Parts: sequence; C-alpha cells; structure tokens
Amino acid sequence: MTDSDVAERPSPRNHLALTARLNTSALDSRRGVVRLHPEAIAALGIREWDAVSLTGSRTTAAVVGVAPPGTPAGTALIDDVTLSNAGLREDTTVLVAPVTVYGAKSVTVRGSKLATQSVPPATLRQALLGKVMTVGDTVSLLPRDLGPDIPSTEASKKLASAVGITWTSELLTVTSVDPPGTVSVQPNSSVTWASAAPPSSPPSPLSSSSSSSSSEQPTTPPQQATSVVKPPSAPSVSFDDLKGAHAQASRLAEWLKLALDEPDLLKSLGATANLGVLVSGPAGVGKATMVRTVCAGRRLVELDGPEVGALRAEDRLRAVTSAVSDVRNGGGVLLITDIDALLPAAAEPVATLILTELRNAVATAGVAFVATSAVPESIDVRLRAPDLCDRELGLSLPDAATRKQLLEVLLRDVPAKDLQLDEIAQRTPGFVVADLCALMREAALRAAARASEDDEPPMLTQADLTGALSVIRPLSRSATEEVAVGSVTLDDVGDMAETKQALTEAVLWPLQHPDTFERLGVEPPRGVLLYGPPGCGKTFVVRALASSGRLSVHAVKGAELMDKWVGASEKAVRELFRRARDSAPSLVFLDEIDALAPRRGQSFDSGVTDRVVASLLTELDGIEPLRDVVVLGATNRPDLIDPALLRPGRLEKLVFVEPPDAEARREILRTAGKSIPLADDVDLGALAEDLDGYSAADCVALLREAALTAMRRSIDAADVTADDVAKARETVRPSLDPVQVESLRAFSAGR
Repeated sequence: MTDSDVAERPSPRNHLALTARLNTSALDSRRGVVRLHPEAIAALGIREWDAVSLTGSRTTAAVVGVAPPGTPAGTALIDDVTLSNAGLREDTTVLVAPVTVYGAKSVTVRGSKLATQSVPPATLRQALLGKVMTVGDTVSLLPRDLGPDIPSTEASKKLASAVGITWTSELLTVTSVDPPGTVSVQPNSSVTWASAAPPSSPPSPLSSSSSSSSSEQPTTPPQQATSVVKPPSAPSVSFDDLKGAHAQASRLAEWLKLALDEPDLLKSLGATANLGVLVSGPAGVGKATMVRTVCAGRRLVELDGPEVGALRAEDRLRAVTSAVSDVRNGGGVLLITDIDALLPAAAEPVATLILTELRNAVATAGVAFVATSAVPESIDVRLRAPDLCDRELGLSLPDAATRKQLLEVLLRDVPAKDLQLDEIAQRTPGFVVADLCALMREAALRAAARASEDDEPPMLTQADLTGALSVIRPLSRSATEEVAVGSVTLDDVGDMAETKQALTEAVLWPLQHPDTFERLGVEPPRGVLLYGPPGCGKTFVVRALASSGRLSVHAVKGAELMDKWVGASEKAVRELFRRARDSAPSLVFLDEIDALAPRRGQSFDSGVTDRVVASLLTELDGIEPLRDVVVLGATNRPDLIDPALLRPGRLEKLVFVEPPDAEARREILRTAGKSIPLADDVDLGALAEDLDGYSAADCVALLREAALTAMRRSIDAADVTADDVAKARETVRPSLDPVQVESLRAFSAGR
C-alpha cells in the first residue's frame, strides 16, 4: 500500500460527514474550491487553502476556503464540476478529510480539439496553477486566483486570445499524474496535452498543511494587484445621468477644482490644498461611478480594495506604494474602491505603513485621494484623520421618484412599448442602480427569449419587467429571509376591520401621506404590537399589509437573534435594523416577540436576553432615527413582553386580533374555498355558525382535510361534499383555548 493510497481514503478518526450544496458564487465557479465553515476546518485540523479529499460515489480533491457568513457548519459548498468529480448530487452526504498532496512533476489532460491546438503547455500550466486533482477528474481552464502564493499570470488574456470567448466553459479531463495520487500543479510542473508523453520523475510530497508553501518547492513571485491608470477621457456616464447624486457629485467636483486647479486660493486664506474624501453609501448605489464621472478629464489612478486586501501583507503594501508612486509622479486622483477590505477596523501592523503611503499622496501638490466604502463603520478609524480623509460624502438609497429616473436612463435606448415605470419604481423599494441594472437584464432575457421563439423584433414590455421582479432581489436584502408578500392586499382580508384600520393608520398613512403628518406637526407611530390567540391571522395580515404598501419585509421569528457569544446578539439586532433602513420603506416583523424581548431581570442566560431588549429599545428610540421603517411585533403572550418596549415612541400602538366570529369564519371559508370544488350541499354559512372555537388556521385546515377525505373516498373525486366536511371535522378540532382568549381580552381591556 502506497502513501498515496492512504492519502485518498478518509481517515475514520479525522473526517466529517457534511451535506453537499451547490456553490453558486461566480468567484468560486469551477475553480476547484470547496467552502467550509471555520468550525469544520478546525475540526479537520487544517488551515484555509489546504487540500481535502471529497468522497461520494468516487473520491476527488479540492482546495478549502472559508464559507461566507451564515453558512451552516454542516454544509460544504461545492461547485458543479467538483460535485460531478465526487459523484455527488446536491443535498447528499459527502465525506471530507485531510489529504496528502504531492507537488506534480507532470500532469496530462485531454481537451477539445480547439483547446489542444490553440493553448500551449505554458499557458495550460498557468491556468491550472494551484489546483489539486486526481486521475479522472474534470477541471476547467478558469485560473484558481484564490488564496496565497498563486503567482500573477496572464493566463486569462492568453486563453481568451487563443480559444476565444468559449475558454471559460472549456472542460478538461485529467488522464495521468506523476506521482500517483492527489497532486497540486506547481510552477515547475510539466503540464501537457494527452497526445504528448509527460516526463517522469520521483515524487516530492507536500503535507496537507503546507501544500501551498512547502520549502521543497521553488520560491515563486507573489501575486500582485496592479493599479489601473486612466488618462483624461470622456466619462462613460454623463453628469446628468447621476440621478439622485447630483448634489454629492457637484460638491466633489467643487472640492477637486479648488484642490487641484486653484490651490492658491486656499493658500491665500491660510488653508492647505490637501484633499482626501471618503464616499460612503449602500452597496451598488454608484459610489465609484460617481467618482469616475466627476474625475472625467483628469488622470485617475484606481486600486481595487478587495483585490489588494486579499494579498499577503507585504504585497498589499507593495501594491499601494506602486499606486501612490503613479499618482504622485503624474498628478491626478487616487481612487481606492471598497477601502474597508484594505483597511478594516481590526487593523494589522501593515495598515500603519499603508496609511503612511496614503498620507504622502494627500500631502503631494496636485494629488487628491478618494476612497469608497459600503460599510464605513468597519474602516480603520485612522483613515478619518485630518491629514487623510477629512471630508465625507454620503449617497443614500434612491426613492421611488429617483428609481423612475434611473429606469428612464437605463431604458432610454431600449426598444420598448407601453412601459409603466411609475409602477415598477413603486414596487422596487430598497433597489439601488445595480439592482435596477440586474432587473433590466432579466427583463431583457425574457424579451429576447420571446423574440427568438416568435421570430419577431425584440421589444421590452411591462410584463417582462414585472416578471423580472419575481426573480431579482435587491442587494440590501440578499442576505436575509423575507416574508412572502404575494398579491393579497388588506382589501382581500375578510373582517378584521379594526385591525386593518389600525395598521393602515400606523403603517400606510405615514408612507402615503407624509405631508399631512408634517402639516399637523406630529410624528407617525414607530411601532405596532399585534396580539391575539394563535392561528388568528396575525402573520397573514402582515403579508397583506406589506403588499398594500409595497414594503420590503424583514422577518425575525422568536429567539433567532439570540447568540451565546458576547456581543453577537446585539450585533444581529443592529444589522437587522441597518438592512431595514437600507431598504426603506420597510417593515421589521418580529414574530413571537415575547421570546425575543421578555421582561428584563428574569432570565438566567448570562444577560443575553436583557442586552437584546436594550438593543431593541436603542434602535426603536435611539439617536439614529427610523425613517420610513415601521416595527411590527406579534405575540400571543403580551403580558411577558418587557413593559419598556410598549411605551409611546416604541411599540406604542397595541392591536388586539380577535378570534374570528361567525361572519369572519364565513369569509375565511369562502376565501379558502375558492380553489376547492365544493358540492352544492356544502353550506359555508351554516358551517361557519357551527365552528365556534375554530381559528382562521383551523378553518383553512378543515377544508384542506375535507379535500383529502374526498380523495380517500375516490381518487377520481370531482368535488368535496358535505359528508367529506363532516368527516374532516372529526379530525380537525378547534384549537382556541377559551381561557387564553379571555386572558387576552382582559389584557386588552386593561390597556
């Protein structure tokens, strides 16, 4: 038995059985990287960018990366090619284990005729550099480009010129490797096409913890991130197209003019001509586009923050130094996008040297520095020093009027007919310009598919845009679950007149008639508490409310925000309300709020619950106002909620959701029975009278069980009879507790 045989079998004492999920990230697409939770990486005893074996119906290998936040610990995110290599389907179990990797002396692959004839071995090696593989694996030509010690290459450009646009979808089959087992392609590896005979030489083993940095391999140049130097040119986006950002763009243009074109004016007034600006705003709002547009006609040196931040410390400093040198020698503007990735709040020692280089740039005559960030609170505080970024511009989310203007700009050259952009703008709360671009692309795909089938000239319609809305989610809500809003509005909710009126006044009026509140000099209610027995439609009426007001809904159930780690729960509360502000107008729905905010001082959880309540109180009634954000809580135990949460200025409006009476039950049965073929002998009015103690959920469950009873009677049944309903009542019993209902009514009367 050879070492490689041992390496390819997961050790029974050091492997994990995880659930395989398809990794949809474009960054990892077909690059041979499996994403694992940090706890899973620690349990395997390895480090990030080490190699692991993946065993399904066959065994393959991949490089390990850290999974994005929110990924369950028991999940392995794997791209489609690696899933196929391991013989896995999504949601099946994969065995993950450390594996010994050898530096490949030779690798032979088989590809298409075009690739074989067009791609030389040197370019092929560059494309596969850093990937781990075994015989029989399928690999793509997409360079790994992830992790340390991956030398900078021109592989992508060479492949594009050699193969054309199809190079990104080209798949190769590994036919042989030397030494046998799992190997990693190194800069000195011989990588050839299957028609050539690869040389043979003895193995050079690399342990799983040093597959990327073994001293036995020759030292390779570190990966570099180069700055992009743009000479003065016409803007790709005109100043007039910066809808919603004209004021910020004008201010930045004025600052640049004074600092770069008329520095003597400032010096005559005893001020320096130094200029450092931090541009903040939600992701995708157009920060970098605004800066590039304003800097049109000036020399612009641009550095991508996330790209540089992914490098090793010395390479980060080298990249920044090079960009600063470029701009100091030629003058102009230094732009660093998403600088939070380069200079995070948890500063490393190299951050001090990077800040020194940026100070040198700002202090140079004829040079201005601009940085952008979507999370300014996560930036090293030293960046805001007076000799660096002493000025800040903020871009906000576009409102409905601005979204309509942006849509008009995006669609002005698109063949279209009968577009109602007002409706689309109203239905896209929280969308930034990047989201609207994605919406337009999705609509264009639908229009193109229709034109291809009908063999007609392409034409964008309102239906295309409306259909795209069901697919595209805004960036502000991409990492959170939402209540399914649907098309049901408050007008479709039977009965519940008092509840609907209270919610309309508290939620819809402030959004639809803000001028009236301003004219009368009153602040709209900030929060509403719905309380009532379980199953009486609290969540249903919230969906209808969100649909009526075109609101984005951020939902949290029970104690989902609770976390055992100190500070994690409070951070989760802050993030929840930050997302709500970013997607305003929005509704924060706290279901089962009694579990989330019980009375303080009565818990035994090291104070986690008390801190969560304090965070909720701060967000609801703190210094930072909640504009166009309404908080709505739901519970069936209002007596357990901390009283401070129910005072004016917080969840100040309490709405009792009564159990349905006979008339309400009739409306519920009528609505639920629209899709069920009821026989003529089913009298919904009489049935509703006889369902005392049934909640709204019970009434719906009764008709569902009656339909199943009809199926049991005959699988070919065409309708549901009164006998079916009678039999269903033997199974579906009333769930309302009379004692609980009376207790809730007493609470309502006591308020």
